Amino acid sequence: MDKNKTILVVGAGGFIAGHLIKRILENGNKVVACDIKPKEFWFQDFDNVENHYSMDMKDISNCMKVTNKVNYVFNMACNMGGMGFIENNKAECMQSVLINTNLLIASKENKIEKYFFSSSACAYNISKQDKVFIEGLKEEDAYPADPEDGYGWEKLFSERMCRHFFEDYGIQVRIARYHNIYGPYGTYDGGREKAPAALCRKVIEAKKKNAGTIDVWGDGNQTRTFLYVDECVEGTLRLFDSNCSDPMNIGSDEQVSINQMIEIIENISGISNLKKNHQLDKPKGVRGRSSNNDFAKKVLNWSYKMSLKEGLTKTFKWIENEMTREGSNISRFTKS
Repeated sequence: MDKNKTILVVGAGGFIAGHLIKRILENGNKVVACDIKPKEFWFQDFDNVENHYSMDMKDISNCMKVTNKVNYVFNMACNMGGMGFIENNKAECMQSVLINTNLLIASKENKIEKYFFSSSACAYNISKQDKVFIEGLKEEDAYPADPEDGYGWEKLFSERMCRHFFEDYGIQVRIARYHNIYGPYGTYDGGREKAPAALCRKVIEAKKKNAGTIDVWGDGNQTRTFLYVDECVEGTLRLFDSNCSDPMNIGSDEQVSINQMIEIIENISGISNLKKNHQLDKPKGVRGRSSNNDFAKKVLNWSYKMSLKEGLTKTFKWIENEMTREGSNISRFTKS
């Protein structure tokens, strides 16, 4: 990425955005950071950043304000969480279309040079994900359109909005379809956490309580691929610097079942043979989802390097440390 640029990051208090801002600052750029969350709920906070706490980007006047005199925009904002949140809050998830629409309008008016939108694998046609250990989803598999209800439709619609602003107004857009990003400095409890963090927390709790059972949503045979957050940021910045305006997968192809991932986490924790209480009435999403990365390899000359076990080891250690800190009444808020 070019140095000495002013870059707006929306959703800056969130998981991926915090790691992204760190890299952008290391590159020598100025950052304007916005999030609807109040300061105490940002996962990472940086002193040398123009921070806008508790700012609702569904209000177009706020979008006009923060896009003034910036070069690039990264829209990392959406109301989302793990499968439990997505399936039970469809209307809330859909309202994120306002953020992307208003930011694009403001970017057009304020002559932004380049605009990034963080999409999701939830945009893919669900009929292609009804079996376990499926072949990787290619970018064209999003059509004919039949994404996950609510959150998936919001992402697919917002992708199209970016495309048309590129076609009609010439805004340089970059669109990443993220596949299950995980790692430190993210949600691991409270209802919005995703499977890797939730399962790390459950295994840690079982270890501390000397319990022999953990709850698992679904039968545990559902399969996914997971990408460590540092790899995600690297892929994101390479895509941003490319000339590609089409949606692109940013993910791994190391596909595992949920039960297999639990075994990896057990190995990391030093315990084994936990009994799995499979909760078949809980939200569990599609049966299988994997990322085909041929397009990224071709266009970006890039692929992930970190194995799932290595990434889960880093994530497990961070969550374990945070849970110990919480037990000592120490805030998880991170100052960087």
